[in-house]
Amino acid sequence: MSGQSLTDRITAAQHSVTGSAVSKTVCKATTHEIMGPKKKHLDYLIQCTNEMNVNIPQLADSLFERTTNSSWVVVFKSLITTHHLMVYGNERFIQYLASRNTLFNLSNFLDKSGLQGYDMSTFIRRYSRYLNEKAVSYRQVAFDFTKVKRGADGVMRTMNTEKLLKTVPIIQNQMDALLDFNVNSNELTNGVINAAFMLLFKDAIRLFAAYNEGIINLLEKYFDMKKNQCKEGLDIYKKFLTRMTRISEFLKVAEQVGIDRGDIPDLSQAPSSLLDALEQHLASLEGKKIKDSTAASRATTLSNAVSSLASTGLSLTKVDEREKQAALEEEQARLKALKEQRLKELAKKPHTSLTTAASPVSTSAGSIMTAPAIDIFSTPSSSNSTSKLPNDLLDLQQPSFHPSVHSLSTAPQVASTWGGFDELGGLLKPTVASQNQSLPIAKLPPNKLVSDDLDSSLANLVGNLGIGNGTTKNDVNWSQPGEKKLTGGSNWQPKVAPTTAWNAATMAPPVMAYPATTPTGMIGYGIPPQMGNVPVMTQPTLIYSQPVMRPPNPFGPVSGAQIQFM
Repeated sequence: MSGQSLTDRITAAQHSVTGSAVSKTVCKATTHEIMGPKKKHLDYLIQCTNEMNVNIPQLADSLFERTTNSSWVVVFKSLITTHHLMVYGNERFIQYLASRNTLFNLSNFLDKSGLQGYDMSTFIRRYSRYLNEKAVSYRQVAFDFTKVKRGADGVMRTMNTEKLLKTVPIIQNQMDALLDFNVNSNELTNGVINAAFMLLFKDAIRLFAAYNEGIINLLEKYFDMKKNQCKEGLDIYKKFLTRMTRISEFLKVAEQVGIDRGDIPDLSQAPSSLLDALEQHLASLEGKKIKDSTAASRATTLSNAVSSLASTGLSLTKVDEREKQAALEEEQARLKALKEQRLKELAKKPHTSLTTAASPVSTSAGSIMTAPAIDIFSTPSSSNSTSKLPNDLLDLQQPSFHPSVHSLSTAPQVASTWGGFDELGGLLKPTVASQNQSLPIAKLPPNKLVSDDLDSSLANLVGNLGIGNGTTKNDVNWSQPGEKKLTGGSNWQPKVAPTTAWNAATMAPPVMAYPATTPTGMIGYGIPPQMGNVPVMTQPTLIYSQPVMRPPNPFGPVSGAQIQFM
């Protein structure tokens, strides 16, 4: 199978819909194409590990989910992507893998789709075992052996004896898992397994470099160790010689598949006389008879062995530095190419003058069009009305205040219910100016829209509306009729009713908080006048025990007797 399958495209589309760019990139990196994961996808995932807002467990779970696929291509590429992030990604990725109880469970994986599936399944099982061991090693020592500092002041060279004897076996286990991949040049037949082998090759060089420095430190301390420590140290050194032979075979395969000879280190083995010296020293500690040897001869043998191993470590370091330099040059070349591409794009664009972008609310002519403000306190006027409210009651931003009466269109029976009463309980008849008559305007003091305190401000407002004083400032005049008539009197002027209809039969008369001495106060509080020839309900007679004048402040306390209903 070659190219992206329909399943790959559908899976990527699903992650596009859900908005998971990380999961989508994981799917792109682990398609059914028989080739290694694309560099652009790997670079993106590496960058994700460096971003603090990226969920590392989600990234790892996406990779683990891909390993449950039945295709060997998808599973192998998932392992390669994971290995790549463990080596080149942020350290918190491998830290998370090390914190998990279980990682890849592929010891029984087998793709039965074809002969190639059978062959590749073997390497998938081996590869997953190495990645698991790499994570376990990090859990045990809290660092990656392939990334530790090397040299005379490196981690493995400065480690004390007890810690060294516990750490070197961990490196051995990881090295064993790597060498168990056991691939030869004839089996590197496709881009997927080749990508895995390259990552294993780089890990082998760095891991063996740390292993080699740990052995150098062990040999330098060997003749000063206790008997039990010498016994453990001798066993570690014998295993090291075996693994050096196996790593040499691994490097030969790398040379056969086309890896540059300069990228393959030279491994120098310690002289065989060193092993004899180590065994004789342990025998002497156990009380056995040994050949007579002087301290000078042992020191010479040890010095030669350390020099050989040091040269091997230097060769490994040069290979590592060469790889880093090549990666740096590749990155610089990529940045240069991006810069050149950007310059070409800028050169193709026409030169434009630096102008300020037009505002999104501006018109094509450059002027800003603004809609008039909506007065949320105004009452919609009817089609028959010709008068409008120029300013809202609460709007005091204008230098003068213009009170006016809204045009009312419906429900004339409201006027009869809200009619006014005089001191003796008689019905007052309003006299309203015609609609065409201009309204008087109350002026406010110049440069003084609102008084300093609330009471005086409200008093001034009431004064402007003609409330509580003897002066009539509105065009609505009240007079006491000589005869009570249900029609409203001879001076009644029909007006348009308000927009809200009320049932006059059920409306109760309003209860006044205090008796009004001047009838003009009723209009000040927005009480509509009586309109239309509508029968008026018989109002209960109000009896006052004592007439009381309204205080200047209509919102203050009222003194005197209360209103009593008969």
